[in-house]
Amino acid sequence: MSQEAIPPIPDLGQRTDEITIYAGPCSVESEEQFNEVAECVKGLGLHWIRGGAFKPRTNPHSFQGLGEEALRIMKDAGERYGLLTLTEVMDSAHCQLVADYVDGLQVGARNFQNFSLLKKIGEVTADTHQMVLYKRGFAGTIAEWLAACDYISDHGNQNIVLCERGIRTFETATRFTLDIAAVPVIHKQSLYPVCIDVSHPAGQRDLVPALAKAAVAAGADSLMIEVHPNPPVALSDGPQQLTPAQFEALVAELRQIAEVLGKKIV
Repeated sequence: MSQEAIPPIPDLGQRTDEITIYAGPCSVESEEQFNEVAECVKGLGLHWIRGGAFKPRTNPHSFQGLGEEALRIMKDAGERYGLLTLTEVMDSAHCQLVADYVDGLQVGARNFQNFSLLKKIGEVTADTHQMVLYKRGFAGTIAEWLAACDYISDHGNQNIVLCERGIRTFETATRFTLDIAAVPVIHKQSLYPVCIDVSHPAGQRDLVPALAKAAVAAGADSLMIEVHPNPPVALSDGPQQLTPAQFEALVAELRQIAEVLGKKIV
């Protein structure tokens, strides 16, 4: 009896030879702070800087971001250092304002199924096709994640990057549980590129390098890494942010891994 031929495993990790890094502080706190990170990012030959302007905080008394002032700081730094800028938009009322200042719009985990916001982002970016980095929710399935993308694409913008940022499980050793398997699963089920936010699932800066290396090895198309000039005094998420020196060392290691895979860090 002849045996059925087993098809080869598809090479799901070779969709692109570039791995983009979106680096920057959790929150834009001042022009000086943001420019210091921008100078580091530019010096490493990277192209994107990110930062929070409107911050969704669990505690309403925590730092909520500088709002439009942060957007202005980001725009000025992007022009000064020749970098593309990325920030989160939290409210439908802010979509046009944010889009006018930055190159990419981020949808955070808390707005994973805020369908009115997703529709509005699609409408506002329909002509510009600005990149939309869409994060998975704390307890969202991959099927729900992919389905919700249509709320953006059906309203005019298909330039979407899916961002895995860890899901909530019973485990307490890390801030969230990074679903690294989401990378090949998304690549198998869609044409969207996949970003791995390695800072939020880690919750601790000493875990960030290992997660970043795993993301590159798993075939991620991009990484999000939080960087702050002085993490101990950061106004949000200080424990998970790398210093510029730590970030520089990590990028050097990631470039070695990427080279083995025939890719490059940009």
